[in-house]
Amino acid sequence: MRSTFLALALTAPTFALAVGSDDFKPPKTTETTTECTDGQIYDETTKTCVDAKESSLGDDVLYQAVREFAYAGQYDAAKRAMDAMSNQQDDRVLTYRGFVNRKLGNTELAMQYYSAALTKNPDNLLARSYMGQGLAKAGNMPAARIQLSEIRARGGADTWAEIALADAIKTGVTYNY
Repeated sequence: MRSTFLALALTAPTFALAVGSDDFKPPKTTETTTECTDGQIYDETTKTCVDAKESSLGDDVLYQAVREFAYAGQYDAAKRAMDAMSNQQDDRVLTYRGFVNRKLGNTELAMQYYSAALTKNPDNLLARSYMGQGLAKAGNMPAARIQLSEIRARGGADTWAEIALADAIKTGVTYNY
């Protein structure tokens, strides 16, 4: 049942989840990753590629760029977009920082960011899922199961966060978004 739901979650537009978002599908590929270079972000208003810090892009646009960069494996570009966000202590930013660091192999630093995100917002199911996936990948199944229990206790049963972590515990495979 879970495998069927996970397959649907990863393919159906209304079910799949991407990094740091309430959107349950992988990020849409845009000009940010198809035309822009060197971590620039496509500005829909000016129809040009712009540097994240040098632009007037809002945090929502930057969040979408981080998701797209992370999904594309462009982690340095994701970091630069995060650096331009207005609230560096926002739990979503901390979650992104954890995700990117985990994907870059900086597991200890990633766990620090996830912990900081959860201190800010204990109900951040995405941070719990990503933390648990990192723990599962490292072979720390008891700690990963604690995060899975927390997700369920906080209303996250049958969400992408729960299903992805349960799958990571079962298979050792983690997600890139």
